[in-house]
This record gives sequence, structure tokens and C-alpha cells, in this order.
Amino acid sequence: MRFRALLALLWLTALAVTTARADPPQAEARPGYIADHECAACHPRQAAAFEGSKHRHAMAPASPASVRADFADTRFDGPRQATRFTRQLARFMVRTEGADGRPADFEVSHSFGIHPLQQYLIPQPGGRLQALGVAWDTTRRRWFSLLADDPPPPGSPLHWTGRYQNWNLMCGECHTTAFRKGYDDTRDAYRTRWAADHVGCQACHGPGEAHASSARTAATTPALTPNRLLGRAHDQVDQCASCHARRTRLVEDARPGTPFLDNYLPDNLRPGLYFADGQQQDEVFEYGSYRQSRMYQAGVACSDCHEPHGGKLRASGNALCTQCHNTSATPRFKGLQAKDYDSPAHHFHSPGQAGSQCVDCHMPSRNYMVVHPRRDHAIRIPQPALSARLGSPDACRGCHADRSAEWATAAIEKHHGPRPPAAHYGDALAAGHLGQPGAPRTLAALIADPTQPAIVRASAVEALAALGAPPPATALSDPDPVVRAAAAISLAARPAPERLAGLAPLLDDPLRAVRISAARGLADLPDDALPPGRRPLRRQGLADFIAAQQAMGDMPAAQVNLALLHAETGAPARAQTHF
Repeated sequence: MRFRALLALLWLTALAVTTARADPPQAEARPGYIADHECAACHPRQAAAFEGSKHRHAMAPASPASVRADFADTRFDGPRQATRFTRQLARFMVRTEGADGRPADFEVSHSFGIHPLQQYLIPQPGGRLQALGVAWDTTRRRWFSLLADDPPPPGSPLHWTGRYQNWNLMCGECHTTAFRKGYDDTRDAYRTRWAADHVGCQACHGPGEAHASSARTAATTPALTPNRLLGRAHDQVDQCASCHARRTRLVEDARPGTPFLDNYLPDNLRPGLYFADGQQQDEVFEYGSYRQSRMYQAGVACSDCHEPHGGKLRASGNALCTQCHNTSATPRFKGLQAKDYDSPAHHFHSPGQAGSQCVDCHMPSRNYMVVHPRRDHAIRIPQPALSARLGSPDACRGCHADRSAEWATAAIEKHHGPRPPAAHYGDALAAGHLGQPGAPRTLAALIADPTQPAIVRASAVEALAALGAPPPATALSDPDPVVRAAAAISLAARPAPERLAGLAPLLDDPLRAVRISAARGLADLPDDALPPGRRPLRRQGLADFIAAQQAMGDMPAAQVNLALLHAETGAPARAQTHF
């Protein structure tokens, strides 16, 4: 039982050996993909907006046009990170400590990102691109360390030459178009390729060759984009989540326009990633936060607030929110109250001062990568008493640090009236994480509550499993696949009869993340334990599970997952190889 619990935990958290020579990462033609300028020929307005976007400048070959930092013989002298930056005609050079601990000269191949910071990529053996840990602050125009508090030594996976600063593994799929990692675990080397070295049109819309061809030959331009999902709110959020989510990849080639959980398994609200009340903690991007929001539940899409081609907000300041939250209350959203939200009567702060902007209270920001503030997209109402109870950030006391939670609660009630105490899912999740008495019962009730966001209920499934309790049967048939996937994974630690009853029906689930989790949970059972019709489904599910681990084979946990599977299914030699 402890072995199976370890198995389930590793699958939930699937996030070096000798170095080999391999082809350097580079662009190459990918089937079905075309150059961006072919899209721009028919879509000039979108192309013009895209040209100034962060997506357009997500990555570029190092050149005087793309490199924003000062390479005019400048230095950064942080502990264990002494680095010199120089220019040799069109070549950008870095002298810093290498993998062997000795200073050496390295040439930058690519700029990485555009604002508020820019990193620089350095080719290394094995087809690797490594992200230098000293970056350029484009606002203050200075070099700074991304790991200044505890600079890692050579040999650490966090050293700039280490595994977790490896662009191929950690970054490439979200900064290029049609990315293919090409990792070979027998050599621990890469043959990484992409169609475009930035986030181009087809990164979201899918391969455009057929669309462009039909536009050239048809009497009228086709009205539909290749990606059918971008017009539906929740599907659009899932499409953006391909990169704007903390998740694990399940396939080598993720094709835009296909369901999110066919390509990825998203992380839930786990300790260390999120505070107990669901506020962002680690670098989790936007998806997990936004799925908690009432706006997501109401069908608000990313493009309602963000112009998708340029990435800019649809309006400035509070005008963005008052598109819908106003005295008329748009009929698109039932239950939205009509009132003047952009006034001291609502936010009770002086206009133009801190606290008067909607985002100050409802979308507080947190810095990542030292200089990059990112707003929490749960868009929640501040609850100072809840934050004090759970030890999570409080938007009110983020500004009024010298005041108490009681003071902040009283200030809110003075303007909006007292609110009766209400249960919050953060209380249930915190009780589960701490193993408090009664937590299993509270978590089970949370899972069964259809009014709660699906990601919250999936997180409760995980917390319940950590306490040794099975998921409620309803979680295995939940309408939302994140709940079904969490239930399937958590059931893997249960006795065989429970697993067979709960997981066999999920072997033909519509989504890969659920199917492979169910198949993995049944891997050790003999064929004759399964109904005849389920046996080929399990074989296919296990094949897809293996492919998912191979897609992340440069993560140690994926190798352990493969080793455990082979050990459990009677292939000790293969298990030993992966261990």
C-alpha cells in the first residue's frame, strides 16, 4: 500500500546524467505550418498588433535589434555569479563560471523575453540551451540575479548550467511555435526543433497551411480559423492555459485546437503552489487562479479583457472592469448588480490613490523572477479575517501593513454592511493539509458541492487522498475532467477491488489525462481481472501513459514513474534502466 501511495504521489508531482553531443536547437519546417507573413497578408490589423506584443518577442536570435541589455564591457559581481558582458561585433559574449566551476567565455545565441526582464540563452553540449541566471532589468536598466538570495554552485540543478535552468525542458514549449523537444533519454541529449522562434499565429490557431491555401484558391476568404476552440469562453481559457498554467505535458506534440486535458495535466491548488485559500504563491501563472473566479464560472473569456493579438488590456484602469460592472449591468451576466463601482461609495478610497483601482483589492500582484509583478486572476473579494486565519496574503493589509485584520474587516463592513460568517473552501483545504479532526468529512462535502469551482473540488480530492481516504464515487463521474483526473490518480493507492470498480469505467473517458490515470491505477492487475472489453483499453491507456512520461523524460520524476510501472508489471530490467 505504501508503494502504491508513492506511485500516486509521483504521478501527481511529475515535474543528470552523462552529457552527450546532439544537434543544436534550431528552426525547421514543420508539416502544416507556414511563415507568419503568410497570415499577415490577409490579416494586417491583427499582424500589426502582434508585432509589438510580448508573444512576438518571446525569443529571438541574439542581434543588436533583439538584445536590450548593455554588453559594452559591463559586469555583475554578485556572490558566486561574477559575470562580464562584452560585444565582439555582432556577437554577444558572457564570461562567467561554467559547469566545472571555472570562468569561461560563452556566446549568447538568443535573447529570451522582452519586458520587464530579458534573459540570455547559451548553447551547451547535448543540444541544450541554458538560461543564464543573471538577467537584464529592462525598466531599471541593470543586471540582476534571479537567485541572489542563494546562488547555486556548479553541479546544482539550479545553477545556470543545470537541469532546471535548461531551456529545452523548462521554457521552450511556451516561447516558440510548433515546439518539439526531441529528448533522447538513452543519451540525455536533445534534438529540439520549432517552426518559429517566438509565439506566432499558429501557436494559438494551429497549423495554417490548409487555411492559407484555401484562402488563396476560394472565391471568398474562409470565415473560420483553424482552431475551432477560440470562440468558446471555457475552451478559449483552456487554449491559453497551454502556456498560462502550471501543468505537466502528456504528449510530445501538443496541437492547438485540441482539448487541454488531452495535452496536459494541470496542477491543482497544492501547498507550496497556492495558499490554502487559493491565492497564488509559487509561480503558477494564471489558469489555476482564474478557474476559481466567478468570472470564469460566468463565461468570461481571456479576450474579454485582453486583446489577443497584441496582448494589451481592452481598456485602461478601472474602465476595463466597468465595461461590465457599471450602473447598467450588462445583461450578458445574470446576477451582476447594477451600481457605480468606480466611486468612493464602492472602493472607499480617494480617486486616483492606492486602493481606488479595482485591481488593488481584487487582483493583488506578487513578484516572480524578482522584477515581474503578476496579478492574481481569481479576482476575489478581500476577506481579512480568512487571510488571518489561514496565514495567506490580505489585499487590505498589503497597503495597511500597520493595521490588524479586525480593523480591515471593520472598515469593509462600515461601507458595505456586515456579512454573516460563511464557510470558505480555504478552511476545508487547510484542515485537510494539516490533518485536523473532521477534515475528511469536510473535504468530502466540498467535493460533492457543485457550486464550488471544479479546480477547488479536484484539490479537495487530492487533500482527501493524502489523508488516506478514497474519493467520493461522484468524483469519478464528475462533469469536469480535472475532478475525474484527480479522482483517478487518488484511487491508485487504494486496494485492488476499489480500483477495479472505480477505474475500469474511466478507461474510455473522452480525455487522455483521465484515461491514462485510470490505466496506470490498474496496471498491476492481471488481464482476467478486467472485463474483456476493458483489456484493450487498458493496454492503450498504458501505452499513452508511457508516452506521457517519455514526453517529460528529462524530468527525474518521469523516469521514476516509468521505473515503477515496469517494476510493477514484471519488467525488472527495464525498471532498472529507468531508475
